[in-house]
Amino acid sequence: MDARTSAQDVIRCDLCETAVVQMHCDTCLVNLCKACVGEHISTNESKDHKVVKFQSRKSTPLYPECKHHNKQPCTMYCKQCDIPVCTKCLTSDQHLGHKLSEILQIVEDKKNKIIKDQTELKEKIYPTYQDIASDVQCRMSQLKTEYGDLSTAITKHGEDWHRKIDKLVKKLQAEVDEMKITQLQTLQKHLDEINKTMSDIKDEINSIEMAIDTNDLSKLLSVTSKVHRYRNLPLKLSLSFSKFIPEKIQEEKLSKLFGSLSLSSLTSDEHGYSMKTIQKSPEAGSSPPVKQLLDEPETVTTIDTGYRQLYNVACLNDEEIWTTGNNKTMKLYSINQGSLLKSITTTSGKWPSDIAVTKSGDLVYTDYKDRTVNIVKNDEKIEEVIRLQKWKPKGVCSTASGDLLVIMDIFDKPAKVVCYSSSTEKQTIQFDDNDKPLYSSGGSIRYITENKNLDICVSDREANAVVVVNQAGKLRFRYTGHTLSPKNKPFNPQGITTDSQCHILTADDNNDCVHIIDQDGQFLNYIECGLSYPYGLYTDTSDNLFVAQWGNRQVKKIKYMY
Repeated sequence: MDARTSAQDVIRCDLCETAVVQMHCDTCLVNLCKACVGEHISTNESKDHKVVKFQSRKSTPLYPECKHHNKQPCTMYCKQCDIPVCTKCLTSDQHLGHKLSEILQIVEDKKNKIIKDQTELKEKIYPTYQDIASDVQCRMSQLKTEYGDLSTAITKHGEDWHRKIDKLVKKLQAEVDEMKITQLQTLQKHLDEINKTMSDIKDEINSIEMAIDTNDLSKLLSVTSKVHRYRNLPLKLSLSFSKFIPEKIQEEKLSKLFGSLSLSSLTSDEHGYSMKTIQKSPEAGSSPPVKQLLDEPETVTTIDTGYRQLYNVACLNDEEIWTTGNNKTMKLYSINQGSLLKSITTTSGKWPSDIAVTKSGDLVYTDYKDRTVNIVKNDEKIEEVIRLQKWKPKGVCSTASGDLLVIMDIFDKPAKVVCYSSSTEKQTIQFDDNDKPLYSSGGSIRYITENKNLDICVSDREANAVVVVNQAGKLRFRYTGHTLSPKNKPFNPQGITTDSQCHILTADDNNDCVHIIDQDGQFLNYIECGLSYPYGLYTDTSDNLFVAQWGNRQVKKIKYMY
């Protein structure tokens, strides 16, 4: 990758290749520093160079060159021939009587059309696909609920009939188990046959390779290829599931009247979805305004915390932040005044692994040593929400739905993410679709956050990666750093947070910076601002970034978007 032109690095002058770009030649599409402007113009004086400030680049229209008259700019457009034309073309008989327009007007019309298309994609088509994805997720939840209700209905129906139908209930449940076992056996047999065929194919390949490599012609002549046996692929097995249909309770003919399981299916409907209608109403909810990254992020304020080692920060609101370090005390600070407002001690006397703030404004902290997740209510009463037996909690965050996401580890197994509603486990995320671990093993530092698009983002220090999965736990991407890091050291992710634009920000204490990537894992920029071993990260409602610095025990508030 060219470091001079990469969007992931400071842009350098195309001539001297060292100075930072300040100007731009719209004629030659060349980036320049001020010192090199004169040299660039003098190199080719035959051109009419349009040199503008770099921020105003591409403001000068570059007319297409005429294909028939060398280097003549085409300022007009022949609608009948559907081509750009220059002034010399207009004097010829070729376009005599044709309808002509200024090319700038044609371009403007074209631009308006593609902007309209872009608007449709952003405001109509993409939101429609978002709704479709949400609909599918709802159907998945509905499926789980329906099958749960189905199981409950069978059990309740059996309880209504008491001892008279206990035997029948067991009989039907045995039929379900038998169907499951039969289908599993069929699938296993099918798989065994496929594996056997694959083994035979490997043997056939090895046999051919040995014959090809030998100089014994009789062995080569004796080889008979069996490839025709394997061209006919095995049949694909399809599954269908039963459904229980209850009957009214009667005393006689119990075996027929109790009910049976019907077949279930999953079909597609080509005309099942309709395009989302664009609605623009002052009362209606709208997506957050589009913001741009600052070229040079700015430090707004710095807060001294007094910890010997500072680890975490969490915004209670836009005026107050919680902090934790290497002791049992959690401190609440005023952002504007930098003053200590409140201190709370953990129940166990151990320091917290991570902290977060819920939608209702309660502080949540994980206690790695005590294997607990705790909530500090507004009255400062600490409530133990989750107690683990073998696993130990690390990072924690509060989701948009009010649930808690906890990344936890154990010595000899891959780490996992667990979603809790209050103290009830709702979902576990640990392996990908190929049963490979999503996260590393052992007791390394791990932080977690939920993006605005409901992706689950984990900074896995042991793996030197940020691992992002969707709401269903499917792997979306892994970000392993950027080659042009400020100190050219290995990527070492610590704290992680997101903002209103779905950017993912992660601290890198090896390089004293914060990486900004988009929701699809593409690197956007670095935040340096004189950071010293950044650890915990948090963003407020205005997209200000708060960085807990292990190196100097300070929290920095940084403005990085406008």
